[in-house]
Amino acid sequence: MLLKIILIALGLSADSFAVAVCLGLKIKNSSGKEAFFVGLYFGVFQAVMLLLGFYTASVFRSNLQTIGQWLAVAVLVILGLKTALGAFKKEKGGSEKEFSLSPLKMIPLSLATSTDALAVGASLVFLNISIAPATVLIGTVAFVFSAIGVKLGNLSTKKIKRVAELLGGIILIIMGILIPLNF
Repeated sequence: MLLKIILIALGLSADSFAVAVCLGLKIKNSSGKEAFFVGLYFGVFQAVMLLLGFYTASVFRSNLQTIGQWLAVAVLVILGLKTALGAFKKEKGGSEKEFSLSPLKMIPLSLATSTDALAVGASLVFLNISIAPATVLIGTVAFVFSAIGVKLGNLSTKKIKRVAELLGGIILIIMGILIPLNF
């Protein structure tokens, strides 16, 4: 069970990591404070969206019980494909914007990177996974990977973003495929 949650956490953190790398690319001289706050935003939003999805699906569980397992498979595979294919999208050109930790910039980014967690939270209801440890672990992994992403982005190139998205997507697809096998 713990392995499932860890793999899901890694897959969900791919988007946050990729965006954090891009943010890190915009930082001239990072003190580490930026990495901490980006990680905090992304980790908290991942956890909150996971809980929101879980409790919303819990309300409708009895109506969806017969298709719940297949719904979880579909959600994880579709999100995995979306994430993996994102690694192959061309970056839009344009002027580099200055890095900012303002809530007006970070809240939309945090929401965008955590919408997958909403769907995964809903699927966890049908997989009988305990939500408390899953939430803590997924939020923590998103925090750590996002903070690392900012630091790596500050030091490296955009290739890391593509690799992270591809690996995260592959992990989610594998998790979705393994659900019917009671992995």
